[in-house]
Amino acid sequence: MAGPGPSGLEVLLSTLQDASDSESTLNILNVLDELLSAGTDRRIHYMIKKGGSEALLRTLVNTGCSPSPSSSILVPLLHLLTKVGHRDKKIGHKAEKAGAVLLLLDLLRQSLSDVKMAVACLWLLRVYASCVSTAALLGKNGALEVQFKLIAPHTKKNTRMVKAAIDALAALLNSKWNCRRAVSQGYVSSLLNLYEDWHSNDAENKHIPIRRALLHCLRHLTNLPAGRRALEQDGGMEILFRTTQACLASRGLESLAKSVTQIMRKCYPKQPLPLRSDRSTYSFPLPGCPTLNPESAPTSEADNLEEESDEEDAEIDDLDREEDDDLETDLTKLRTRPEPDRPLEELGQYARLCPELHYDFQDLDSDPDGEESSDGDGFLYGDAGPGPRFFSGGRREDQRSPRSKPVSENQGDPEGEGSGPRQAGSSGGPEPQLNPRDFHSQYLSSGTAGHEVSSMIKCLLEKHRGCIPGHDPRVYTSTAANTKSIAGYSVLAFPDFWGHLPPPYRQPMAQRRQGVQRSKVFEDIQRLLSPADVVDKVVFDLEAPSSQDTVEDSDSLRFYSKFESGNLRKAIQVRSYEYDVILNSDVNCSHYHHWFYFEVSGMKAGVPYRFNIINCEKANTQFNYGMQPVLYSVREALEGNPHWVRAGSDICYYKNHFSQSSLPGRGQKGRTYYTLTFSVTFQHSEDVCYLAYHYPYTYSALQMQLQCLQRTLDPLKVFFQQQTLCETLAGNPCPIITITAQPPSRSWNHLHQFRNRPCVLLTARVHPGESNASWVMKGTLEFLCSSHPVAESLRDAYIFKIIPMLNPDGVINGMHRCSLSGEDLNRQWMKPDLKLSPTIYHTKGFLYYLNSIGRTPLVFCDYHGHSRKKNVFLYGCSIKETFWQSGSTVNTVALKEDPGYRTLPKILDKIAPAFAFQSCSFLVEKSRASTARVVVWREMGVVRSYTMESTYCGCDQGLYKGLQIGTQELEEMGSKLCQGLLALKRNSLLYSKLIIPAPAPGELSDNRLDHKPNSVFDDDEPPCEEEIEYHSDVCSEHGVDSTELDAEVNGGVSDSEEDPPQYGLKTPDRKSRLTAQLPWKPSVEVVAVTLSSHKGFNSSNSHCLDSDLSHVE
Repeated sequence: MAGPGPSGLEVLLSTLQDASDSESTLNILNVLDELLSAGTDRRIHYMIKKGGSEALLRTLVNTGCSPSPSSSILVPLLHLLTKVGHRDKKIGHKAEKAGAVLLLLDLLRQSLSDVKMAVACLWLLRVYASCVSTAALLGKNGALEVQFKLIAPHTKKNTRMVKAAIDALAALLNSKWNCRRAVSQGYVSSLLNLYEDWHSNDAENKHIPIRRALLHCLRHLTNLPAGRRALEQDGGMEILFRTTQACLASRGLESLAKSVTQIMRKCYPKQPLPLRSDRSTYSFPLPGCPTLNPESAPTSEADNLEEESDEEDAEIDDLDREEDDDLETDLTKLRTRPEPDRPLEELGQYARLCPELHYDFQDLDSDPDGEESSDGDGFLYGDAGPGPRFFSGGRREDQRSPRSKPVSENQGDPEGEGSGPRQAGSSGGPEPQLNPRDFHSQYLSSGTAGHEVSSMIKCLLEKHRGCIPGHDPRVYTSTAANTKSIAGYSVLAFPDFWGHLPPPYRQPMAQRRQGVQRSKVFEDIQRLLSPADVVDKVVFDLEAPSSQDTVEDSDSLRFYSKFESGNLRKAIQVRSYEYDVILNSDVNCSHYHHWFYFEVSGMKAGVPYRFNIINCEKANTQFNYGMQPVLYSVREALEGNPHWVRAGSDICYYKNHFSQSSLPGRGQKGRTYYTLTFSVTFQHSEDVCYLAYHYPYTYSALQMQLQCLQRTLDPLKVFFQQQTLCETLAGNPCPIITITAQPPSRSWNHLHQFRNRPCVLLTARVHPGESNASWVMKGTLEFLCSSHPVAESLRDAYIFKIIPMLNPDGVINGMHRCSLSGEDLNRQWMKPDLKLSPTIYHTKGFLYYLNSIGRTPLVFCDYHGHSRKKNVFLYGCSIKETFWQSGSTVNTVALKEDPGYRTLPKILDKIAPAFAFQSCSFLVEKSRASTARVVVWREMGVVRSYTMESTYCGCDQGLYKGLQIGTQELEEMGSKLCQGLLALKRNSLLYSKLIIPAPAPGELSDNRLDHKPNSVFDDDEPPCEEEIEYHSDVCSEHGVDSTELDAEVNGGVSDSEEDPPQYGLKTPDRKSRLTAQLPWKPSVEVVAVTLSSHKGFNSSNSHCLDSDLSHVE
C-alpha cells in the first residue's frame, strides 16, 4: 500500500521552484502570501519547517540569474522572503548555502535607481545580516559602501529607502569586522553629522524612525573601544547631549532619549574610584596568616561577590544563569547525614551552655506555692536595678516593678502620640548648640568604663529623661566603652546614644518620578562636558583624618562616620549642593559596599542636597522600587521626636562610569560600580543629621537591651541567663541567651518537665549590614520576656536558645557582609575554622552537642535581611519540592518526607501582616550547601530549619501593602514568629484560644499543588522601567523587529513614496499585499490545475490546500 503523498504546501513550494513562466510564479507567490497572512506566526514557522525558506531562496537564485530578471516577480518574491526569513533563525546560513547572499548584493547595485526594488533588496539584506557570519561576508564584498551611498542628509523624498538603508547598515554592524571597518573609514563622524542634520530639520518629528536608526548604528559602533574614542574625538558627546535636551520633555521621543542615554553612558570614559586602594581602609591581622600589603593582598572568598543575603542571588555579571542548574538533585547527598566535623569528645565543653540541665534551683521552695526567687549565678546580672518595665513587641502598656522609679505618662507611649516632652527651647537651662564637634569631643565621648558623662549630657538627660522606653543612654555609654573596634572608636553616634522611637505614622513607598534616572545620568554627563563647573573638593576622608577638620567653608556640608557601625570612607563635593560618597569595603577585602551610616551637618534648611553613593556593587536594589534611606535629626530628637524616618526624593540606582581595578595576573576584568543617588531637603539649618541604609542597630545596643530586659523580668517566672558563646577575633563576647519558664518547684516532676522541654534555636545578624534582622530579634526577645499570656505559654512549652548577633565584629566596624577574616560567615557552616570563624564553629558545636544528648532543636531559624524582595518570608528545605522544581525523573511518591516544614510558614502567613507565604522557598541549592539553613537541616536532622528574610523596603500584600517597613513592623514580626511557634505545640492550653485558624489537614499535607516553588534567585520586581540604564547592551538588536519590518513590508507596495508610512505607530495587519498592483483574484483554485498535475499529489486534498497550515493555529 502506497504511503501518503506530499502535502499541498510541499507541492506548492516544489512547483514554485520549477515554474517557468511569470504568471504561474506570481500566482503561487500570492497564494503563499494569502495563506500566511490569514493566520499567526505559527503558519510561517510551519512553512519554514517544511523547507519554505530554501524554496524561496532557490526561486530567488533562479529568477535573479536569468538573462533579464523581472522586477515584477523579484519585488513580491523579496517581500515574501523578507517576511518568512526574519522568522527563520538560520536564514543567513541558508542564503549562503543557496548562493543568494552575493546575488542579492548584486541586485541592489543594479537597482539603485529603482526605489521599490532597492527597498525590497535592503529589507532582505537586513534579514540576512541578522546572521553575524553573513553580515561579515556582505561587508567584505562592499555592502557597507553600497548602503552608505543611499543614506542621504535630510530630505523629503525617498525616505523609505533612506530608512531601509540605515536599518540594513545597522544590521551589518552586528559584525565586529564590519564595525572595525566602519570606524576606520570615518563612519562615526558621518553618522553623527547625519543625525544632527535630521534632528535639526525634523521639527515636526515625522522621521523619528530614521533618527532612531542612525542612533542604532552609532550604538553598534560604540561597542568597540575605537568607536567610543572616535565618538568622543568627534564631539559626539556634546552633539548627542545637545540634541537630546528637546527629547526629554516629549513622550513621543522617548525611544530617542533612551538610545542617546545608552550611547553616552557607554562612551563616558571609565575611571577608577578616587581612592588609593580598592581595599578597606582598615585591616586586621588574622591568626596564623602573614600580614599582607593591602595593595597586593589576595582576593578572599568574600571577594567573589556571592549572595547579597543568605538566600539572595549572586551578584555576578552572568544574569542569564539557570537557577534550576543550581538545585541539588543528588538524592544521596540530600538524604545522607555527613559525619560530624569534630570528635565527640570535644562536645562536652558545650554542656555549660545548657544551664537549665544542671541548675539546682536551691533557692526554690519545694512547695509549688513558694514565692522566693533565686538571684544566684544563673543570671548574669543579679540585681535588677531601677528602670521602666516595658513590652515593645506587642506595644502593650508599660508595667512597673515595685522597685521601679515613677515614669511620666508620656514615656510609655511607644506609638509616639506623646512620645516625649517637647521641651527644647523651654525654661530650665540653655538649649545646647548642635555643634557636631562638641558632640564628638565632649558630649558623646565614650571614655572609659565608669567615666561620668559630661554635664551637658546630664542636662540633656534630665530635660528629656525617659523618652525612649527600654533605652538607657547611660547604660549604652557604659556598654559602648567596653566594645572593641579596629579603629578604636571613642565617639557615639547620637541616634544610638539617645535612642529611637517609631514615628506615629507609617510611611508609604516613595513614588518614582518619570525619567528621574535619565535626568540624573545627564547631570553626571554634564561633569564631563563642563568640568569647570565641578567643585571636586574632598570634605571627608578616612585616610586623611585632617581633611574634615580643614573644611571651614560654610557652603560645604561636614561629614563624619568614625563611630560604631558607621560606614563612610570619603565624601567629595561635586557641585554646591551635590556630593559623591564612597563607602568603605569590608575589612580585609575589597568588596561589599552596601551598608552606609554617617553623620552630616552644616546644612541649609529647604535646600535639596544630592548624595551619590558611587561604589555600590549590586545589579539592582529596592531603591528602584519605592525604598528610601533613613534619616535621624538631632534637633528633632531634642524636640521630642527621636525618630529614624524614611527620607529622600529622586531616588534611583544605576550603573555608573567608575570601575574597579582589574586583579593583576588573574585575567579578571574590573567590575563596574553602581550609583545610588537621592536628594534630601533638611528641615533645619545647622542641624546634625544621620543618614543610613536601614535602621541601625549596634552591638552596644544589643548589650544595653539585654541589660534592660533583665530589669523587666520576674525571676520567679522567667529563667533568663546570658552567657558568652565565645569571643570574636577582636575579643568581643558573643552572647547566647537561654529563656524559658522557671519550674514551679524543685520537685522531681517539675524539674523533669522543665529539663525536657523541646529546644528552639534562633540566631541573627551573621551579615552585619542586615540590621533589620536585629530589629526582628529585638521583637522576639522582648516578647519572650514579657508577661503576655502567649509568651508565658511559650516559656512553659520551650527552652529558647538565642544567639542574637553571630558577627559582632562586623556590626561594630560598619561592615556589610563579612567578618574580620574577610569571609562570609554564612558560607562557613560546612567546615568552620576555629580561629577564623569562632562564632560559627562554636554554634555548630553547640548544635552537635544538643544532637548528641537527644535534644535536637525542634526549630532552627536564622534571621536575615533581603535587599531585592519585599515582605517577610522563610526559606526551608524540602527534598520533594527540590526535585519537583528541577524536573527530575526521581519518583517522589516513594520518598518519605515530613511535611512539617510547611506548618510554621503557613501559620505566619495567617497571623503576621508582613509575612508572605508565596515568597517562601523550600528548595535546596548547591550554592547554599554551606549555609546555616542547609547544614542544620542536613547534618543535624532539623526538619524545620529556616532562614527568615525580612525586606529592607516594605510590603506589596496584606495590611501593610504599599507601605515601607519600620522598626515597629520588624519587631512585630519577631513577636509573631514566637506566636507561630506556639502552634507547633498542639497540646498547649492556649492553642485553641490563639487568633490562629487551625490549618485544615490538607493545608499542611504533602501537596505539590498548593504552593508554587520559588527560587531564591527570583526577584519580586520586573526590570526597572528605565532598564536601559542598567546594561549597556540591553537594547542591542541582534535580530530583526518583526512588528516594524512587517509594517514596512506591508506598506511598501500600496503606500506612495511621497507619503511614507508611520513606522511602528500602528499594529500591522496580516493582509496579503505583495502583488496588489496586479489585476488578479487571489484564490487557491487558481493553482489547482498546476497542483493536480504534480506527480504523486493526492488530488483529493486539492479542495483544502490551506489545511496544511490551518491545523497549526
